Amino acid sequence: MSRPAVSPDTETTRREQLMPLFHVVLLDDDDHTYDYVIEMLQRLFLLSQFEAFRHAVEVDTTGRTIVITCELPQAEFARDQIHGYGPDPRMPKSKGSMSAVLEPASGIPQATD
Repeated sequence: MSRPAVSPDTETTRREQLMPLFHVVLLDDDDHTYDYVIEMLQRLFLLSQFEAFRHAVEVDTTGRTIVITCELPQAEFARDQIHGYGPDPRMPKSKGSMSAVLEPASGIPQATD
């Protein structure tokens, strides 16, 4: 017997049910400049200058911005890349990288650290 054809939409839905998605959330601080945020997001996530600037404004005004949404292994890697980016050379008081956390994209709180 042959298997019934599965549409790409159905396959994507099944995969999303099996592999939950996570937001990588960049958190605001007073130790990094807009230029740092823009540069970091362009280098790590290949965002355009406009997209990176939009995230810089959002993190500055709301305290957080969702940089990317993906499966857990990729989200952990993205978070670790942010944590490893280093201090902002434009600010002497900047002693380290910005902070980022993972949140389930489903809205259900889960521990991810």
